[in-house]
Amino acid sequence: MGKHVVIGAGSIGTNVARRLAERGQSVRIVTRSGSGPEHRLIDRVAADASDPSRLTELSRGAEVIYHCANPPSYTTWERLLPPLQEAAIAAARANDAVLALTGSLYAYGPQPGGRMNEHTPMAAVGRKGRLRRRMWEQTLAAGIRTVEVRGADYIGKDANGIYSLLIEPALKKGRAAWFPGHLDMPHTFTFNGDMAQALVTLASEERAWGRPWHVPSPPAVTIRELARRYAVAAGRPPVRLIQMPRFVMRTAGLIVPIAREMAEMDYQWYAPFHMDATETAGTFGLTATDLDTAVRDEAS
Repeated sequence: MGKHVVIGAGSIGTNVARRLAERGQSVRIVTRSGSGPEHRLIDRVAADASDPSRLTELSRGAEVIYHCANPPSYTTWERLLPPLQEAAIAAARANDAVLALTGSLYAYGPQPGGRMNEHTPMAAVGRKGRLRRRMWEQTLAAGIRTVEVRGADYIGKDANGIYSLLIEPALKKGRAAWFPGHLDMPHTFTFNGDMAQALVTLASEERAWGRPWHVPSPPAVTIRELARRYAVAAGRPPVRLIQMPRFVMRTAGLIVPIAREMAEMDYQWYAPFHMDATETAGTFGLTATDLDTAVRDEAS
């Protein structure tokens, strides 16, 4: 029975821990609060995962360390993410464990036609994208066994995304939802369960180490179409969507920090945004969960 350490108990960390436990693997999940799913094979520990010594101690004997922690606010990324990454690298090196990273598409920056595959150059110009690129390069340079699994915006139960932030409140209150992006641009969404499955699978595959991979995800859909499917799944009338003018968030960003951080990433929502995971699917036999299944998982 292997031992695995999961950093973070958000929707990805929780899904990873559950999948491992269901396979009979021993899991230690590390969060500041000691939260996480309940299971006889899951040991929940309250600790600061950005403390290299503490995380190294908690990872003794681990085969894989899954870094699934992500600060909820963009405004804290530059302060909180680097120490977490450095501690995870230190713990993996000290314990000769594989480090599996939950990645995103931010490091690519805007791409021609909005299309990205596993070999797209990391050309981000924004702060958050450059930070993601630096952290991945730092991990590669550390000389450890590692893999980064990259997904698009999450959908699925307990995901922190479009549904929970915008669509669900509008559905429940019967009001309009204002969206800071184009309503009719195709956009790839990743089921959080598929991200967890990809992390668990690729962490154990030697041929996956040393490079990034994309999570197989359903074909891109527009926000308008996604909102329609959520309404059907929830058994409620369609949400009226209102497209927020692009200048609003950018103007607000002159004063409000979080608006500034969101405006930096708005290229994802005003142009097509397609993530290609053909190579991952073909190499490892992974498939995407059907979009409607993912939507029902979150809306029901």
